[in-house]
Amino acid sequence: KKKATKKKEQKSEQEFINGYRAAFAMIYQRHEYATAIAKLKSLGHDDNPDVANLIGYSSRKLGRYDDSQVWYERALAADPKHTRTWSYYGMWHAEQGNLLKARDYLAKVASLCGTKCREYTELKGVIEGTRVY
Repeated sequence: KKKATKKKEQKSEQEFINGYRAAFAMIYQRHEYATAIAKLKSLGHDDNPDVANLIGYSSRKLGRYDDSQVWYERALAADPKHTRTWSYYGMWHAEQGNLLKARDYLAKVASLCGTKCREYTELKGVIEGTRVY
């Protein structure tokens, strides 16, 4: 009985990984944000900071700023040190015209991963208006 439960957990974990990877590709390669959101929600791991962050990012790309905010905050509640979420949420603030808050988030990202990490340079570029993400 224990072996069957363990196999089911492994299968379930592998299904989650496969589903997450599929949604990731939908977002970053094909820009199928709405489809990716549905896929991510179907995984049943809304409390996973990576999942919540990707839903937030996709919602932001669709212009659903209220939804995006909810998901970014959910990701940070699950992992307060989730650097990618701090960066994306900073971009959210920059897009809303709140550069002061975006700079606060940039400082948070710097405290987590320094000023050379991708999350920092991307957010800094968005704040400076030299890149869109």
